[in-house]
Amino acid sequence: MTVQWRSMLSYMAKMLPYLPYTFLYVFCSLVFGIILGFFCAMAKLGKNRVLKGIAGGYTTFMRCMPSITVLFLVYYMVPALMRNYLNISLDGMNALFFVILTFTLFLGASLSEMMRTSYLAVARDQFEAALSLGLTAFQAFRRIILPQAFFYSLPNLGNTVIYLLKEGALGYTIGLTDVMGKAYLMNADSYSVHALEIYISLALIYWPVALLLEQIFKKLEEKFSCQETASRGFSHAS
Repeated sequence: MTVQWRSMLSYMAKMLPYLPYTFLYVFCSLVFGIILGFFCAMAKLGKNRVLKGIAGGYTTFMRCMPSITVLFLVYYMVPALMRNYLNISLDGMNALFFVILTFTLFLGASLSEMMRTSYLAVARDQFEAALSLGLTAFQAFRRIILPQAFFYSLPNLGNTVIYLLKEGALGYTIGLTDVMGKAYLMNADSYSVHALEIYISLALIYWPVALLLEQIFKKLEEKFSCQETASRGFSHAS
């Protein structure tokens, strides 16, 4: 097979306009996943055994399931449940909705563990020292605990975002036309004659985006490492 390198630029030009859809499901899934993960982490750290069991069971279930399986379950099961029990039709709903819902559920499970372990990594005496100096519990959490917990979670959070960028490409299997979906359609239209050029072009799009995300999280780590050091200094001074 001869690779037509010049044609790759035209393929990339056709795929790039669909990149915002990729960024959209990454951003929305991350935001909703953080919210869901926060409540799950609170349940795991709390004293209510029922909520702790539900959150733990949900996390275990999601971590044991392949993302493609959950995607198909959400795509086929959610409309059926809504139609049969709530008499709400989701026919014609954009595939983007199901992709965001799927990866919100996935991220909620993984982020809840990330938040829980990051919170526990912060020494408890720092919170108590803040209270002894007159800070309220909320102020101590926001100024002392949260920056350090966020710093501890950054490496895993960066890996999670890059994972989401890659795994979200599975949305093409349910008809999502993002950058991966467009590549799949172009390959189908050409009867796979130019499959190599198309997917090399796709790789050349994903690669710099993933590298950019990696650099962003490295910069965040450098920024928050200063705050984490300051918080430790506060604890020792107290």
